[in-house]
Amino acid sequence: MLKNSAIPLGNLCSMPSVPRVTVFIPAYNRQDYIGLAIDSILQQDFTDLEVLVVDDGSTDRTPELVESYDDPRVRLERSPENAGIPAARNRGLACARGEYIALLDSDDFSYPGRLSRQVAFLDSNPAIAQVGSWCSLMDDAARLLPRIRRQPTRCADVDVHLLFHCSLINRTIMARTAILKEFSYDERFPRCQDYDLHARLSEHHAMANLPSILVCGREHEGRFTRATRDVGRDRKIAIQASLLDTLGVQFDDHDLALHYGLSQRPDAERPPAAEHLAWAEQWLTAIVEANGRRQRYDPEALSRAVALIWASTCWFDRQAPGRHWLRRAVGSRLAAGLPRAVLSRWLLAAALPVNRKALSVPSAGSPARRP
Repeated sequence: MLKNSAIPLGNLCSMPSVPRVTVFIPAYNRQDYIGLAIDSILQQDFTDLEVLVVDDGSTDRTPELVESYDDPRVRLERSPENAGIPAARNRGLACARGEYIALLDSDDFSYPGRLSRQVAFLDSNPAIAQVGSWCSLMDDAARLLPRIRRQPTRCADVDVHLLFHCSLINRTIMARTAILKEFSYDERFPRCQDYDLHARLSEHHAMANLPSILVCGREHEGRFTRATRDVGRDRKIAIQASLLDTLGVQFDDHDLALHYGLSQRPDAERPPAAEHLAWAEQWLTAIVEANGRRQRYDPEALSRAVALIWASTCWFDRQAPGRHWLRRAVGSRLAAGLPRAVLSRWLLAAALPVNRKALSVPSAGSPARRP
């Protein structure tokens, strides 16, 4: 895939002092949540920063609340009308002055220590373009939900998992600002512009995730992602089609729809279990063989990813007639990477138990507590 050179960013904003980190928060009608997001950054132990809020034409009190902060590190850029998420993100990139840019959604919360951990990682790993983290989740009232979003941590694993799903959580990312400005967001993607950016970056740069919960994301009915699920599905399929094409895999629309479904829970459109298992084994084998020819992905990382996807597919299709799902899973050549994949995940989970009490989210304006 090519860099998105069609979107000129320019030098839209300038200020005299240059912070080490720009924390970028795009916002649209988030008066109920924006205070908690900003507070969580101002209470970080890393202080060489600016909080850049790009208000995308809000019609509520969001801009006024941002302007009420008596802290010179808080900056507000206002758009006269709602231009949409990718345009707001590109404006944020254009206005960002820090060496690093940390992303945060306007309804989310960064745990104390997030910025210092990610700055230290990027300082120590100059070949890595951006780093994300794991993420806890809260509801509309900031009550912690019983789910943790985990993503692969090693660069090779992050890279290969992009072939199947977005393996970085956008709200958790800290990146090298110059690199993100070079690639920018594709404004043809009203949804999944982050996934598209990661996919394009992956052809030129390494990316990683820290195995720590550094951000809490908010789940609520007003989220744009909930209102545009069909658009999100179509955009994800388009991104995966581009990656598969680069790898040299032959496919049709039926294959693409089923490929997308490999990282989703089964739905009514999924074929009967026996038919789906036969397709999945043939399809994943074709991906491995194509990579053997193109050498696009690290072979061991692809083996681990394919083994996990194959095992989960066998589990969801376990009602298929014939052999027990576990025997079917381990009896395939696709299971070659399963022991290493399962062992690495088990060791990671065992080494990093989740203290749910420590992950509680404070109310807006109250002191943040260190997890």
